[in-house]
Amino acid sequence: GGQRQRLALARAILRDPSILILDEATSQIDVESERLIHEVLDEFVQGRTALMITHRPSTLALADRIVVMDHGRVVDVGSYSELAQRCQLFRRLAHLDQRRESA
Repeated sequence: GGQRQRLALARAILRDPSILILDEATSQIDVESERLIHEVLDEFVQGRTALMITHRPSTLALADRIVVMDHGRVVDVGSYSELAQRCQLFRRLAHLDQRRESA
């Protein structure tokens, strides 16, 4: 699944942008494909500005700084580990993501 998303992501990477904006880039992709994409993105975003809009905390592990929003309001800002410790909403999302990956 997610062939269109994989193709769009590949096109974006081939353009070699200095700023990359990804809006739910892995939402329709199976867990194994998502892992492979994360490996590519982890290397690709080094030295670039990347704005990733996602509901999947596993994707956020790639980020230096994460902004957690709820109903259009900023709830918290920090690294993955900081948010996992102090932000209840982030922990809930991470828990749901872990359950999805286990299924």
